[in-house]
Amino acid sequence: MKKALITGINGQDGSYLAEFLLSMDYEVYGILKRNSVAENQTARLDNVFNQITLYYADINDLSSLISVLQKVQPDEIYNLAAQSHVRISFDQPIYTAQTTGLGSLNLLEAVRLICPKTKIYQASSSEMFGNSIDRDGFQRETTPMNPVSPYGCAKVFAYNISRNYRHSYNLYISNGILFNHESPRRGTNFVTNKVCKEAVKIKLGLSDKLSLGNLEATRDWGHAKDYVEAMWLILQQSKPDDFICSTGISHSVKELCDYVFTSLNLDWKKYVIQDLKFLRPEELHNLKGDSTKLKNLTNWKPKYTFESMLDEMIQFWVKKYE
Repeated sequence: MKKALITGINGQDGSYLAEFLLSMDYEVYGILKRNSVAENQTARLDNVFNQITLYYADINDLSSLISVLQKVQPDEIYNLAAQSHVRISFDQPIYTAQTTGLGSLNLLEAVRLICPKTKIYQASSSEMFGNSIDRDGFQRETTPMNPVSPYGCAKVFAYNISRNYRHSYNLYISNGILFNHESPRRGTNFVTNKVCKEAVKIKLGLSDKLSLGNLEATRDWGHAKDYVEAMWLILQQSKPDDFICSTGISHSVKELCDYVFTSLNLDWKKYVIQDLKFLRPEELHNLKGDSTKLKNLTNWKPKYTFESMLDEMIQFWVKKYE
């Protein structure tokens, strides 16, 4: 059996990836950052909690990473740990740079020292592109990276240092440049699940308004369950490389609100207000990815549409509140 180690295993992507790898007969190990309140820390892992092995460690603590690698000796590592909220990265830029940027370097250095034959998947992000867009309206592997947030800047460092370690030390490190991906397990401070949750609460009379930031921004939204399969496919290639993972279709936040509220027979314009505190100091306006390279090499194809993804998220909150 192959052994996989997932940093950030208790996040949205980590939990879906753990389930997927178990279905592929992997031994699955995960790293948890200790919280003072442990009760909710592994809630996303309830389905597989007894089938995985967890270790306390921190991406910012090189010694703890070395200790885990010595114990596990994994065949594959999926580095998903990060401070991953873009708006919050403006409030905590130094922590974001340390965790999302230097944390990735800590892991690469630990692998170089302990298990240099291990394959590494580095979670890169569409936020690295900022407002750089090719003439046809898409971002692809060759699009210039000009990030417009501390999170995006930290991800660019992690992306580049991964490429540097790949070339300098002949390590197998692949970057998956994933565009936005959502699910019922998404944090409710991210716009998709925030909209779904609050719309259901409004429908049931539990709330009367929804406060959002930039309604004009467009994003390429897919489902996390589809994207973790792409992560695995990327590490099954004979050579490490960098890949865009996206649906190739973008929607605005307004369109998101319209679909969700209309699904609940509500008019979003009656309930949605714009709150300046949710605006970013520098806005990223449009994201739409071209994943032709990934699709051609791996035959990856998303199973969810924008609409079916949102339907699943809406039903999750309907079931929860009813």
